[in-house]
Amino acid sequence: MCGIAGFTTATSTETHVSVAKAMVHALRHRGPDAQGVMQFNGAVLGHARLSIIDLSEAGNQPFVSADGRYAIVFNGEIYNFQSLRTKLEGQGIRFRTQTDTEVVMALLAHEGLGAVQQLNGMFAIALWDNEAGTLDLIRDRIGKKPLYYTEQDGQLLFASELKALLACPNVPRDIRPDAVYDFFAYQYVPDPKTIFNNIYKLEPGSHLHRSRNGQIQIQRYWLPEMGEPEPITMEEAKGQLLDLIEDATKQRMISDVPLGAFLSGGVDSSGVVAMMAKGGNTVTTCCIGFNEKAYNEAEFAQAVARQYNTDHRLHMVKDGVAERLLEICQFLDEPFADSSLVPTFLVSELARQDVTVALTGDGGDEIFAGYEKYATDWRENQLRSKFPSSVRAVMGELAPALRKVPNKYVRRASSLMHSLSLNPAKAFYVTNTFIDDHIWQMLLNEDFRTALADYHPSELTERIYHQCDSKDHLARVLYTDMRTFLPGDILVKADRMSMANSLELRSPLLDYRIIEFANQLPSKLKFHKGNKKIILREALSPLLPPDILNRKKMGFSTPLAKWLRDELKTIAEDFLLHKAEGLAQIFNKDHIQLIWDQHQRGLFDHSPVLWSMLMYEIWWQNYMVSVTQKQTEPEWRADLASCF
Repeated sequence: MCGIAGFTTATSTETHVSVAKAMVHALRHRGPDAQGVMQFNGAVLGHARLSIIDLSEAGNQPFVSADGRYAIVFNGEIYNFQSLRTKLEGQGIRFRTQTDTEVVMALLAHEGLGAVQQLNGMFAIALWDNEAGTLDLIRDRIGKKPLYYTEQDGQLLFASELKALLACPNVPRDIRPDAVYDFFAYQYVPDPKTIFNNIYKLEPGSHLHRSRNGQIQIQRYWLPEMGEPEPITMEEAKGQLLDLIEDATKQRMISDVPLGAFLSGGVDSSGVVAMMAKGGNTVTTCCIGFNEKAYNEAEFAQAVARQYNTDHRLHMVKDGVAERLLEICQFLDEPFADSSLVPTFLVSELARQDVTVALTGDGGDEIFAGYEKYATDWRENQLRSKFPSSVRAVMGELAPALRKVPNKYVRRASSLMHSLSLNPAKAFYVTNTFIDDHIWQMLLNEDFRTALADYHPSELTERIYHQCDSKDHLARVLYTDMRTFLPGDILVKADRMSMANSLELRSPLLDYRIIEFANQLPSKLKFHKGNKKIILREALSPLLPPDILNRKKMGFSTPLAKWLRDELKTIAEDFLLHKAEGLAQIFNKDHIQLIWDQHQRGLFDHSPVLWSMLMYEIWWQNYMVSVTQKQTEPEWRADLASCF
């Protein structure tokens, strides 16, 4: 796991090397073991290394082919690199190192860029061809590893994180209004947008090619395919899935450094730990707990740890959340508000004390329908089918009036009536959103309303939902989450919080073979009448006790509403009501005060939108205000724009 950065150039100067070094310096938390920059005729590549495979200096990057034609910087891990290496050696190719990086470069150079389909792993790749003068950027299928890019002054710049691009002073920081609305709706900025105009995320499963003359082409080499389900029995599916999980876990245990696992006590992480413990392996497991019983999973994690005799680490979150939050947010270079980032950072910090690599259960809920929102969506669809469209239209008209009643049961009825009045795709957006239209419109100031024009974040959910190649509603919902929520929220959180601690995370359930297998299963094997993640629970039933298999999902949840009234009250008041420069560009300050007061008095639970506001303003202070106020910069920055 590492960080990559670089750019194309029209000329070669020492200033370019200084720029690349600054970009790599911004990524040093991703790769503390070695940093390197190389300049070529037409490009500069940089790399920050976290050593995992072949710890020798021979594995440092950028890596150049023996004939000097190709240069690569690579972030990630290729789990089948050993079999690919054996195949290439059979074709006469010789290797100088034991790294997967060299295997990736040799494979793509020898068989062409289409050979990326042979890679099983997580990766962000930048491949420079000295002879052709081309740069290729490739991101893994599901989006485990991030990759940002922008065009400035006719040249292409790329990096693992936005902060590395922002180290280049010719990259402007112009806020993108529709991305701001997306953030408050989803609590993340969905691909390919970023919070800034003209800076983009390369979407998962995509390949960007820049030719010598500067033309850029982007194509998808992989997308989830749902299609028509394959006929299969539960017994057949259980056996095949268990074999796939075992193999995926085994592949992800290849490491030259200490390795462990996150253990929440849920089905997914417990199943991964069970697989890791096969053959008598002693697994180092790490868990975060809370004093609030409703959010504390520590007892379940400890039960699994005892069953498999793991070397278990537990950290209880008691206080100091406010102080840690400001530290954590320094690693978020665009607004992000999934509150479980806090325990994810803390468990990563805990794990890094003993291991450099940790396996996780990420992906199980999106692939096998494990979230409660899928049950909510199913119940609403069942109700929707019982009412004619004329009645549902009336429900939609009545819902806004009921929303104003300060009674949680009446407000829930209002929310249900509103959802029932919508089509299934739009209703799924409502299930996913963290700010309803009424609150948004009430908060918005007129200038930002004008900047947004007619844009609404539901466009993304509805568009992706209808792109699915299946008519089955659950298949479409899972497809939508695999294209949006999984790469935009879950994997961003995992990557940034683990890399903040120089820890590599690996997720067996996100092996593309498991995803493709699950996508071809009948929906009833994943979800049926409110029962979630059926096939995964059945497959893991020989390995886990019933109280783990059947308990309600919690994950790394946080007591957010309480935090905002207690531990985070002072810091939230400061950022929301006093600093608030970023929020003032979007919202009416008096209306921020109104919902803050309503939350503090217990009249409404506004914690999702207040938390999003807090995270936005902290980000603004870190990446907008603090930058514009800096008075001292490296001397080379003043001359940079002219050198591109």
